Amino acid sequence: GWKDAISTTIINFNNERMQITWAARELFPGKNVSFSYTFDEGKHKVWKPCPTYLLDQDYNSGCLFKTEGPTLAISIRNNNGSEEIFSKRLKTDFYIKPNRPENVTFFWKEDTVTVSCNKPERVAKCLRLELQYKSKFDKEWQSRTSKCCSVGEQGFDPRKCYSFRVRLKRLVPYCNVVNYSSDWEAETFWMNGTLLDSCDDDIKSQSNTVIVLSCLLAVLLMILSLLILLCRWQSLQKSVMPAIPDPKHIFTDLFNDHNGNFQEWIDKTDHAVVQTMLEYEEPECIEAESQQEDEKNSDKEGPREKILTFSGAAENNDPKAAHIACLMPTSNTIASFAGFQILMNDDMYVML
Repeated sequence: GWKDAISTTIINFNNERMQITWAARELFPGKNVSFSYTFDEGKHKVWKPCPTYLLDQDYNSGCLFKTEGPTLAISIRNNNGSEEIFSKRLKTDFYIKPNRPENVTFFWKEDTVTVSCNKPERVAKCLRLELQYKSKFDKEWQSRTSKCCSVGEQGFDPRKCYSFRVRLKRLVPYCNVVNYSSDWEAETFWMNGTLLDSCDDDIKSQSNTVIVLSCLLAVLLMILSLLILLCRWQSLQKSVMPAIPDPKHIFTDLFNDHNGNFQEWIDKTDHAVVQTMLEYEEPECIEAESQQEDEKNSDKEGPREKILTFSGAAENNDPKAAHIACLMPTSNTIASFAGFQILMNDDMYVML
């Protein structure tokens, strides 16, 4: 009954090394066993002792040796080898576990990814290439399997970062009695045909972009707020404290046109003011022919005005130099301005 009860695990690593293991503590508690094997056939078999034991708490739990042929016979005996406990004969090709795929390449074209690897030297027809992938938004791996040694898949979003891994599988039951696959090739990270160190880099770059844009938006909003506050402050300032005129603009022509000569500037300015008053004001004027009546009235009523003549106009007999009297409030002062003789009484100016 021992030979039927013992369960072993048999792995042929790429048809290069054999590994036979058993549950030592459950099957042989407190006992140690020995292991021997042979690849020979017929009556004259040469049994070889296990070159490398696998241990479980110092008890022999397996054996590792070189694969030397398609047919293998194994034997488990007691510690001194006098009694056989378990024996088995098997085909080593049915227990092959392939190596990892070599020279894996990724080819991107729009939304399609094609993954390929080197073709193994032996029994490639029994192998399938499995591709698994997931984006940073997927919780589970998506799987795609194809003949060795190329597999393709469509529907990849160029804006997403994807994790990829590949391995080789043996067909069951046509080539293997046990479903063995190779170990996964190192995981790689891709985004739109670009190899990345990890998808965390993509998340970090997007986070940095969001942070930069948020800072720029905050700065723009702050500047806009400051401009609005400045405009409102200026409006409030104008309404509460009206602007005081700058006197420098009044005396601009004093320095620009007269080089600071105040007398020249004031003479010209006064002359311009008088001309403007003569041009735009409409004083009450009396012709020279009424002088006699005015003199008579002045003798009766008292001295209120005197009529002065512009000597230059009289001497030149200029017909346009008519005698004009302009009645304006005055003080008792005599002055000359721009060639005119002016008599100022208490209540009038008299100019000729």
